[in-house]
Amino acid sequence: MFSWCCALLLATGFMFIVGFLVVKGYRGINLELIFADTRLLDAFFLKRQVFGGLFPAIIGTLSLILLSIGFALPLGLASGIFLAEYASPRLKSFFSLMVDILAGIPSIVVGLFGFSITIFLHHFFSSQIFPCLLISALSLAFLILPYIIKTTQVAIESLPLQVRLTAPSLGATKLENIIFVLLPSALSDIVSGIVLAIGRCAEDTAVIMLTGVVATAGVPRSVFSNFEALPFYIYYIASEYSNSSELMKGYGAALILLLISAGLFALAHWIKLKIEQKTRFGY
Repeated sequence: MFSWCCALLLATGFMFIVGFLVVKGYRGINLELIFADTRLLDAFFLKRQVFGGLFPAIIGTLSLILLSIGFALPLGLASGIFLAEYASPRLKSFFSLMVDILAGIPSIVVGLFGFSITIFLHHFFSSQIFPCLLISALSLAFLILPYIIKTTQVAIESLPLQVRLTAPSLGATKLENIIFVLLPSALSDIVSGIVLAIGRCAEDTAVIMLTGVVATAGVPRSVFSNFEALPFYIYYIASEYSNSSELMKGYGAALILLLISAGLFALAHWIKLKIEQKTRFGY
């Protein structure tokens, strides 16, 4: 009964937040909010910069998510596999503690670390290095790394014994067993960790505030340029708005961010279902 009450309370809170954003933000969502006075095709083909619209912030947010996941995923998967299959009990205990500590570091601390690294590189390596999209993506990758490591480790360790022993009993090496049996079998649960990482990238503001995001930059031309992002835009509008129309834009941006996150989650869930279907039925 208590579990049902907690689940109902959680669902009610979620529906209240989403309903509030929909009621406040749906009237503000239109092409002008996204593209301002720039023609849609000109914006998509980067013929003209969009100033005053959310299009650069949307592109910046998606670029940030893809870069962060791209940096964190290989290292996270490799670390999770090492902890699950190769590490000794003592080493596993030590590194698991380090991963848990890393997961508990506040995002503002990670942002300060990224900012400090940028200053160090600017002074001692190249005066052309400034806060940029690449520094933000690397900082966010560091932030989401524990989610991917822990999910991969737990997913592989949770596989049934018969799955783990079938390939070695037929002569497969340990590496072949990991690549062709354990990883495909655990991939569905690993995707769940990637979904959490996507959500963490999409919503974080503290890290990007210190490592490259600005209020007006246009669509980023390269990974070394400043960029706009929806979380920072929402924060900026919420703290600096001067009238109700600007606040309405903030609600619209929040709803767009929610829709982008929902779309990414839906895509990840679809991939997860396809993986489960392939694993179960072989097609």
